[in-house]
Amino acid sequence: MNFPSMGLHGRVALVTGSTKGIGYGLAHGMARAGADIVIVSRNQQDCERVAEEIRATGRRAAGLAADVTENEQVTCMVDLALQEYGRIDILVNNAGTAITARAEDITEVDFDHVTGVNLRAVFFVAQAVGKQMIRQGGGVIINVASILGLVGEKQVLPYCASKGGVIQITKALALEWAKYNIRVNALCPGYVLTPINEDELKKDRIYKHIVNKIPMRRLGQIEDLVGAAVFMASDASRYMTGQSLVIDGGWTAQ
Repeated sequence: MNFPSMGLHGRVALVTGSTKGIGYGLAHGMARAGADIVIVSRNQQDCERVAEEIRATGRRAAGLAADVTENEQVTCMVDLALQEYGRIDILVNNAGTAITARAEDITEVDFDHVTGVNLRAVFFVAQAVGKQMIRQGGGVIINVASILGLVGEKQVLPYCASKGGVIQITKALALEWAKYNIRVNALCPGYVLTPINEDELKKDRIYKHIVNKIPMRRLGQIEDLVGAAVFMASDASRYMTGQSLVIDGGWTAQ
């Protein structure tokens, strides 16, 4: 029996929030694994910049600007991706946000903003792409959650709540869509150094607070997530659905 390939050749991957941070790394990683890529963020110029970087590696790429919290824009995004490629084989639901505040200070606006991007949009993007996957006979959805969907942390309550919800969305969709040959799993990173958080994580007090909780005693790097994401998108994980894959340096093993 041949080992299932982790290659993604001939497949189209749509990655939200992919002009920076984790989404940027996952888009490039899937391109290296052979996939053609749809780059999505709110700024068209940024999308086109990253798409051009991927095209320079020899893969096809399209940049599509969309606000994933607006369902009309999500529908348009899917339609444009289909016009470009004719199918979507992989969805990486990565777009996300966070605020840092004490629970007693969180406003309705704060809560609705974080859960709107991290939870509501994850479902409706999955729904829009999932309808196409049903029509084409299958696909893979990877929802980027977090270890803070599994354990709590101080002063990020809306983020914890939303990422816990992403894990439950993942399980529920996996059960409903298995019959359509659609696999749905969640990627749960620990603390990963990105351009978005590097200034905060450079603060000695914050750095020590986090790293002292990590058995491997280091922050994650974006590249630490790429192999896991490619595995989840590929035939190597073809019997895996409804699961949360944790990449956290051992944080949640404690």
